[in-house]
Amino acid sequence: MTLQKKPHVAIIGAGWAGLSAAIRLHEAGLQVTVFESAHTLGGRARRVLSPSLRSSIDNGQHLLLGAYTETLALLHRLGLPPEQQFQRCRLTLQSADGRFRLKAAPLPAPAHLAWAILAARGLPWRDKWRMASLHWRLRQQRWQTPVGMTVLQWLRENRQSETLIGKVWHPLCIAALNTPVDQACAQLFAHVLRDSTGAQAWASDLLIPRTDLSDLWPDHIPAGIARHTGQTIRQLEAQEDGVLVDGRPFDAAVVAANAPAAARLLSSLQAPKSATGASDAAAGYLAQLQAFEFLPIATLTLQLDAPWRLPFPMLMLSEDASRGHYGQWLFERSRFIPGGDDNTMLSIVISNAGLLAGQDKDELVRAMTEQVREQTRDTGPMPAVQSADLIVEKRATFAATPGLLRPGNSTPWPRIWCAGDWTDTGYPGVLEGAVISGRRAAEDIVSSQR
Repeated sequence: MTLQKKPHVAIIGAGWAGLSAAIRLHEAGLQVTVFESAHTLGGRARRVLSPSLRSSIDNGQHLLLGAYTETLALLHRLGLPPEQQFQRCRLTLQSADGRFRLKAAPLPAPAHLAWAILAARGLPWRDKWRMASLHWRLRQQRWQTPVGMTVLQWLRENRQSETLIGKVWHPLCIAALNTPVDQACAQLFAHVLRDSTGAQAWASDLLIPRTDLSDLWPDHIPAGIARHTGQTIRQLEAQEDGVLVDGRPFDAAVVAANAPAAARLLSSLQAPKSATGASDAAAGYLAQLQAFEFLPIATLTLQLDAPWRLPFPMLMLSEDASRGHYGQWLFERSRFIPGGDDNTMLSIVISNAGLLAGQDKDELVRAMTEQVREQTRDTGPMPAVQSADLIVEKRATFAATPGLLRPGNSTPWPRIWCAGDWTDTGYPGVLEGAVISGRRAAEDIVSSQR
C-alpha cells in the first residue's frame, strides 16, 4: 500500500466482526467493499424469514450486557442511540416457577451485587455467603484462575454447593460461553465476570434488542461502504502489491468468516516467502483455525393465539433432558419488540444444543411447550400455540475450553488479516468479541499505511 492512493480493502463476511472492521476502515478514509454469502447482513446474528410464522424473526435470540462498551460505542457512531435500540434491565436471574430470584439493586457497585446476593430468593444463607466469598476472592486474585482449570473444577475448589452451581453458575456459564461447566474455561468465565458483575453497576445490565438483529445496526452501515450480498468468495491470491479476491484486485483483505471458512480460504494461498520461518508460521496459523470445535445454539419461537405477560421478560427454565425439556431461557418478545401486547411470540433458547440433533421437530415443540406450561403455572394459563419455528445455529460459538490457542488478527500472509469472535479477544464467542476483533483488524490495516 502507498500513501499516494486511497487503499481499497475487501471484507469477506458481513457478520458483526466484518462490519465492525468495515466501519472503522471507512471512518479512516479507506475504500471498503464487503462480500457476504447470505442475502442479509449480520452473520450469525441476523433476521431470517420464517415461513411457518409468516414473519421475520432473528436466527437466534441474543442478549447483550452493559459491559459491551465497544458495541454500544459503535451504535453511537452510527447515530443509533442504545437507549432506543435496547430495553435495559438491571441484572436479574429469575426462574420461571418463581422459586429463585436474584436481582441487582439500584446502587453503586459493588453494593448492587451484594444486595442482590443477600436478598436472593431460593438460596440458603450458606450459599449466599459462598457466592459472595467467591466473587470477592476472584477480585482479590485480579480475576485470574488456575491455568487449565474448567469452570466446574474452579467452582468445586472454591466450595460452591451443587445447588449454587445448578441455580446460578451453570446458567451463567452456559449463557456466556455456550459451553458446559465441566468443559468451559474458568479463565474466560472470569473475564466475563470481571467486566460485568465485577465492574460498575451498569456493566451487568441486561440489554434486550427492541428490533431484529439486522436492523439493530448492520442494516445501517454507511452508504459509502460497498456491499455484495449473496456472493461467496472462493479464492484468495496474495500478490506483491495486494490481494486478489476471486480475481478482483484489492490492497488488503480481512477474512471475517467463521473459522472453518477462514481456514479454507487461507489454505488456498501459497505459503508466504517474505521472512524466514514464514511457511511454518502459516502452517501454525492454519492449525489453530482447524483445532476449533463448535457448539450449536437453538431458538424455538412460539406464536401464541393471545398475548401473555410474564413476570419478567427473561426467565430461567429448569432442564430435564429425559422429558425433552431442553429449554434454558424464556423470552417474552412483546416486552421489547414494537407492538407491545399485540406481539404474541415467545422465544425459548437452548445453548449447547447438540442433544437436539436428529430429534423430531414436532416432538421437541410439544415437549418444550409442556416445559413452559409446567414451570409458569403461577403466572397464569399459557395461551394455545398457533405455530412454531425451531432454528438451530450449528456453529453458533466455538467450544470455550481450557488451553485453546486462538489466533490473532494478523496472519503470516502480507496484506491479509482475520476478524471474528474466535480470534484472541480475551472473551468467549460473544458479539462484543466480534466487534472488538473487527476494530482491531481495521486498526492494524490503518497502522500499516503509516
